[in-house]
Amino acid sequence: MYKLIVSDLDDTLLNDDHEICVKNIQAIKKASELGIKFVPASGRGYKEIEKILTNLDLKDKEQQYVISFNGGAITESKDNKIVRSNYLSFEKANELFQVGITKDVCIQVHTSDTIFIYNFNEVERNRMVKLNMNHMELKKPSIEFLRDIPIAKIIYINVDIDYLRLIKNEIKLITKDSISVSYSANCCMEFNKYGINKGEAMLALAGILGIKQEESIAIGDSYNDMTMLAMAGLSVAAGNAVDDVKNACTYICKSDNNEGVLAEVIERFILKDVTVACK
Repeated sequence: MYKLIVSDLDDTLLNDDHEICVKNIQAIKKASELGIKFVPASGRGYKEIEKILTNLDLKDKEQQYVISFNGGAITESKDNKIVRSNYLSFEKANELFQVGITKDVCIQVHTSDTIFIYNFNEVERNRMVKLNMNHMELKKPSIEFLRDIPIAKIIYINVDIDYLRLIKNEIKLITKDSISVSYSANCCMEFNKYGINKGEAMLALAGILGIKQEESIAIGDSYNDMTMLAMAGLSVAAGNAVDDVKNACTYICKSDNNEGVLAEVIERFILKDVTVACK
């Protein structure tokens, strides 16, 4: 039986309005009552996930965890206790920032509690407000003031994903053996410390919990979910997932993120097993 469910948030657990549908909330509650750990895994920081934990009744609970910053941090919900963190060095973060200011990208610099944004555009400005994310616009092309503040990750944003892929090729010398690169939302190129990703963090957390790899389920929709999907006992793609994710998964949901992806997975692979066992 599966003991751990690790799910992406945006476009997987959350609908297009960035909310959790009632079906998902009810299904996660049923799974939790059976002792199954539900763990959000997101590119967002922990502070940006607290409202979601509250809606799932997982806020400030012992032995309940969150994987944030694409694996950059693992946090226990109780007292926001950081179990593990692996962030960028300031030197690498600054190098990526300096390259970014020469490109046609909006740059996000993520610290534990604030997103600093350079070359802000209206789309990102509206998204920050809608999601109530704690952010600050950078007027000058410098992050020197963050030298002594841990930087979790950096993001380049441009709606032309092919343009972002060209940038990736241009900066291979910077990222080689020092930076992990992933893509999300079809407009974001995300930079984490080398070797840090959702899959690595999922396995680390499973080890902390004493859960075997084959007892885990990972659910996602985009490229930054691929590592955890590859490492899970059961890999699941949301119905709205990109084709590469669908092709990499064992199971593809009929539901998209507006229809209850988590509810479908839990009913099919968790509650069904319980029902059969009780007969």
